[in-house]
Amino acid sequence: MAKIKRKIISKPPQKAKNTKLKKTKQSEDYSSMSVDKFLDQDFEESASDGETKASVSDQDSEIEDTQSGDEIEEHKAALNKLKDTDPEFYKFLQDNDKKLLEFNLSDEEEGEDDDAENAPHKPPEELEVASDESDFEEETQVKEKGTVTLKMLKSWENMIQSDKSNKTITTVMRAFHAALLRVSSEEGQEPSTFRVEGSAVFNGVIQLCVLHLGPALRRFLGLADGSKQPPHKCKKFVKVKRVLKDYFMDLSKLLSGVSSANIQTVLLKHLHYLSPFVVSYPNITKLILKRLITIWGTADEGVRVLAFLCILRITNGQKAKFLDTVLKSMYMTYVKNSKFVSVGSLAAINFMRRSLVEMFALDAGVAYQHVFLYIRQLAIYLRNAITVNKKENIQAVYNWQFVNSLKLWGNFLSVTYHKMQLQQLVYPFVQVCLGVLKLVPTTQYYPLRFHVVQILMDLSRDTCVFIPVLPFILEVLTCYDFNKKHQKVSMKPIQFTFLLRVSKSQMMENGFKDAVIETIYELLLEYLTTNSHSISFPDLSLLCVVQIKQFVKKCNNANYNRKMKQLIEKIEQNSKFIENERSKTTLNLTNFKQIEGWESQIKSRGTPLSTFYDSWIKLHKMKKNKQLTNNEELGEYNLPTIKKKPAKVRDEGPLELFPSDSEDENEGQEKKRKRGKRGGKNVSKKVKDESGPVEDDGGEDIVEDLKMSDW
Repeated sequence: MAKIKRKIISKPPQKAKNTKLKKTKQSEDYSSMSVDKFLDQDFEESASDGETKASVSDQDSEIEDTQSGDEIEEHKAALNKLKDTDPEFYKFLQDNDKKLLEFNLSDEEEGEDDDAENAPHKPPEELEVASDESDFEEETQVKEKGTVTLKMLKSWENMIQSDKSNKTITTVMRAFHAALLRVSSEEGQEPSTFRVEGSAVFNGVIQLCVLHLGPALRRFLGLADGSKQPPHKCKKFVKVKRVLKDYFMDLSKLLSGVSSANIQTVLLKHLHYLSPFVVSYPNITKLILKRLITIWGTADEGVRVLAFLCILRITNGQKAKFLDTVLKSMYMTYVKNSKFVSVGSLAAINFMRRSLVEMFALDAGVAYQHVFLYIRQLAIYLRNAITVNKKENIQAVYNWQFVNSLKLWGNFLSVTYHKMQLQQLVYPFVQVCLGVLKLVPTTQYYPLRFHVVQILMDLSRDTCVFIPVLPFILEVLTCYDFNKKHQKVSMKPIQFTFLLRVSKSQMMENGFKDAVIETIYELLLEYLTTNSHSISFPDLSLLCVVQIKQFVKKCNNANYNRKMKQLIEKIEQNSKFIENERSKTTLNLTNFKQIEGWESQIKSRGTPLSTFYDSWIKLHKMKKNKQLTNNEELGEYNLPTIKKKPAKVRDEGPLELFPSDSEDENEGQEKKRKRGKRGGKNVSKKVKDESGPVEDDGGEDIVEDLKMSDW
């Protein structure tokens, strides 16, 4: 009976009936026997003695009373060995029925076990079924749950406006990542728990993020719209830190892959709203700034403005970290995209220059280091061009990139001249500009000369620093021969705005001389108007008047002389005005404050030259803008052209210069010549080749038979 007890105690629960027992050291006779057969054999032995199941249990209880503690220890040792021999079955027993491995049981607990054995078996509520069909069904359910629908977007929109937790914010950001995976083909991206299918759902996800994600983040972190507190210092920022980082990475990738101006505008507005959050991630901020600088230099006009506003706001948040890098990248982008100047690119280049000046003006200390190095670099190029004097070195200076760099630093010094540390850069910059003017003073580079002179004039006007510009303007009047007859007639005036060098064929046109005179007139008038309130204006304009009068005497063109005489008249009128004002007061030339006060008073009252210039510049700008925008094509300039036909060559009589436009009349006349007399066989005139003349010898009629070969 002890043997029977050992068999029953090792009985596994009914859940494990389908498993098989392996061979153990304690039960070698039943190594290949299943649990069912094992139990059947035990009950068959008890049935042969004429005992029922109830009597067997009674006998078991009697045996338990007589069982010693040594046998229990033997069974424990056997099960411990089972852990080594068959670990899978031992683990199964631990997971499903730990009580089977414990032998220190009371009579009450064993009685409960016997009652449980006699009770009918109840299957568990959740059955683990390992079938292929069930796995497929589970995957389908996951896909259905992960697919984003319009109803889900509507519910998210309602929840994100009222939810105080970060659950909906996280869900929306993950949906945005899924939407990016739909349009992106990059490898190595993290998979998403959602799927976005269809353009309507894709647009809905983007719209949900753009409209509601920013306000939801501020509401979750407790930030007001005008708050200057950094988001990463909020207590709840840790909950959205990881997800928000992934969202900015996805937003940067989407910006780099979108080419539509409308979509870029929407995304940049969204990024501008979230720019305080971007600063919390320095590594991602560098990538976003790099992409924004590229858009700032290459995109459309409206998109450029938004990109610059994003750059400005992000850089203002962390000047110490990003300003130095941003200035370098923006300057290189400006130089790279200003290689050519045309009607289409001029506005973009001017915008980049003005916005870059604003970026450099954020910090004078950082800007001084950059501007000093870049002006020094321009001076090195100029020195190499002067000393080496080769074509390559001269072209390194006489190009649009060099000239646009001079315009940039001229505008920057004009804006920031009130800062003491930046005033030291004015002198080296002016010396570089003067060196550029003297490098190749030939007629072909007159447009470049006018560009550099304009830079110096603007700098002198804004900084009130005297720069000797007049000699470089008047030199053109004395060096170029305006009496030389032109060899070509130009239909359109030459625009120096988009030129640095004129070709030889353009120099032969009459439009070149017209453009030169017009530019000289404009520059002289502007420069003298800037100094028209100066106490030294009569002395400054004296040599200018003398050289212009010499030009008028030599020039034979009445139109050019008329312009220059008008300029002389206005200059002399302003000189008399300043002399009269000087005679009314006694000024001490060593008292600079007194002189500045007198000049500011004259400037506020106005001078004759400034009054004339104000009225002239309005008409001139209208005319110039009309030419730059090609509005003259809308006027009555498209004259009709006459298409002439080549006249036939005749031996006798004058040539017909303007033949009849009616082709029918010519064809009819030729047919009459060929037919001769109607209805007769005789031909009154001899018809030769079509290109030859028609002769009439006045003799007898020549009768010829028609042949088939003639046709």
